[in-house]
Amino acid sequence: MEEVSNKQIILKDYVNGFPKESDMELKISTIKMKVPEDSKFVLVKNLYLSCDPYMRPRMKKTEGSYTDSFTPGSPIVGFGVAKVVDSAHPKFKKDDLVWGITGWEEYSIIKAPDSLFKIHNTDVPLSYYTGILGMPGITAYGGFYELCSPKKGETVYVSAASGAVGQLVGQFAKLSGCYVVGSAGSKEKVELLKNKFGFDEAFNYKEEQDLSAALKRYFPDGIDIYFENVGGKMLDAVLLNMRIHGRIAVCGFISQYNLEQSEGVHNLFCLISKRVRMQGFLAADYFPLYQKFVEMVTPHIKEGKVTYVEDIAEGIESAPGALVGLFSGRNVGKQLVLVSRE
Repeated sequence: MEEVSNKQIILKDYVNGFPKESDMELKISTIKMKVPEDSKFVLVKNLYLSCDPYMRPRMKKTEGSYTDSFTPGSPIVGFGVAKVVDSAHPKFKKDDLVWGITGWEEYSIIKAPDSLFKIHNTDVPLSYYTGILGMPGITAYGGFYELCSPKKGETVYVSAASGAVGQLVGQFAKLSGCYVVGSAGSKEKVELLKNKFGFDEAFNYKEEQDLSAALKRYFPDGIDIYFENVGGKMLDAVLLNMRIHGRIAVCGFISQYNLEQSEGVHNLFCLISKRVRMQGFLAADYFPLYQKFVEMVTPHIKEGKVTYVEDIAEGIESAPGALVGLFSGRNVGKQLVLVSRE
């Protein structure tokens, strides 16, 4: 049975504080190019790997979370795009293209392939299945449309708005006839929000001494919908600026992931006084709606009504730096890693 070398990105140990590239290492192992015939396993060649903020909490020892911690000494796992090399599962055959959870390595054996999505539409970039047509896309769709139920004319605020999810939420808000403002951490990203993604306004949160005052400036009559990616001081400022019967979709808390002790939120009384609904959610909650989402967004992509910006690091060796860069805002757009061009 043929064996080939397999570069892998290994988590060396659990991480406290800000992650570093040195918390991960490149190892070369070998892998058999056939799966056991009496299994339902699928062997894939990984083409693209997705770098996502939710991966940071998995780098520390946690209990009771919705997703397990990574295993020190083993490859990191995350969403990716791959090509089937061998399959003992009736749903998949050689050369099928798929997206879903895979290892941070050149080749992976997928032991639970029912979690994979088969890629049928290849007249868009395959990399889109790490982003706009993958987990971030269904996250934006579910959190905005299904959870927040936007109405034409409502006001929408998106934090971390130039990231993989935020850039889509803003564009979905504009398609829904909403007024949308986004925040980001650099002048370049602010310009991207206004000129590329069509946000009505955008600001650099790092330049604002008083976040509540900044939001009051852009939303003098308050915020109907807040798509939450940041947490901490940003959430506190937003709560003061929500409108009565506003909705907050809690997608992520990237400002908190590297802290030893999470910051408290002080203005939760606003949920009562303004009758605001704040709800957390997971992308997987909306995976059953994936086909509906694809049918909605694909025509918009082809017509240029929805656009997507990617930040692609080349080579699996670049994966640790790409992942760590998420937490200092180094990426512009959706961060992913090109492992192989097939």
